[in-house]
Amino acid sequence: MIAQDATSSIPSKRGSSALQMGPRKKASSSDPLVSHGRHFGRTVFSLCNYPSLLTNGILRLELLEDTPLEEFSAEERREHRVFGQLLDSYPGLLERLKDGSEEEILHVGELIGKGAAGARGDDTKTLKSAVLDWISPKGEAIQPPLHRNSKIDRGFNHELTGSLLCPAGLDWNDSRTKEDLRSGEMLVCGDQWPIFLYALHTYDPEDPWCGLLRSRLLVCAYKHVFTSPSSVEREPKATRSGNARLHGMNAVTIASVAYIATQVRFALSSSSVFSRTDTTTDSETFYHSLLDLLEDPEECQEVDELLTWWNRQVFPTSSAAKRPISANSALSKIQQKRLALRQAADSDNGSL
Repeated sequence: MIAQDATSSIPSKRGSSALQMGPRKKASSSDPLVSHGRHFGRTVFSLCNYPSLLTNGILRLELLEDTPLEEFSAEERREHRVFGQLLDSYPGLLERLKDGSEEEILHVGELIGKGAAGARGDDTKTLKSAVLDWISPKGEAIQPPLHRNSKIDRGFNHELTGSLLCPAGLDWNDSRTKEDLRSGEMLVCGDQWPIFLYALHTYDPEDPWCGLLRSRLLVCAYKHVFTSPSSVEREPKATRSGNARLHGMNAVTIASVAYIATQVRFALSSSSVFSRTDTTTDSETFYHSLLDLLEDPEECQEVDELLTWWNRQVFPTSSAAKRPISANSALSKIQQKRLALRQAADSDNGSL
């Protein structure tokens, strides 16, 4: 479903989804909400129609007085969760929306959307060139050469980018598969994930979680966007000018990993413009399909392990990195002794 145009009136009950990109519309004035939108789009939800998100959210707050959230569709529940995260992340926003006119609500949404779109455009532009450095064979140049300012030779048209974009489970080295991908005979949907998402670009069909979203390419892109371009090849300490530091970010989010994966996938493709109507890259479907997995409660253990891994790569000094305690440290000994005492006490109580 396509969300309502940003200039439309407050949607009717059970309005259409806002969690899809809306039409492009420029917000004229400068406002802190623009900066907030840049970070929110990267870390909480991208490819979103923010005016519709706000108008739908305000209406849904009224409906929730009489209707439990469980009775709404899965898409509406996700949209309302994103709406709640936006309210929580910007103090005073709910009051501003409740007290504001319809035009004010749309204007706020346009400001946030301007920030999110601006950040996405900036990242798309810088990653287009940077990604070539990360995929180049060590000590060698890419052959045939890929241009930094043109993408026409990328995608399945080039051996290197084609091998990275090849859907997991397919064999890029198979001549028929390669030809079908290049000719368009074999269409690749957004939910057919490329092999570059996997560590060492290796996919195990018996264990599809193994290595998923743990590739070096993704880590390079994440650091480039969130900690600083210079941190890609160094220890991730220098975050003074990075986007994460500017917004007080000290832990990786699920949505930020999906966002970076979407950006890298687009950078490797031959498409020149990031567009919601581009059926070739199908970026919205790709982004949403990753979130479907990462937000699934049934996958929480794997997702927790994934986030811990990511925090060790990007924010190693943060508590979110959850590094194991050294085996012979004083802290380890204290905890072992405390555990032994607790177990002894439990054993005594059980024998009474």
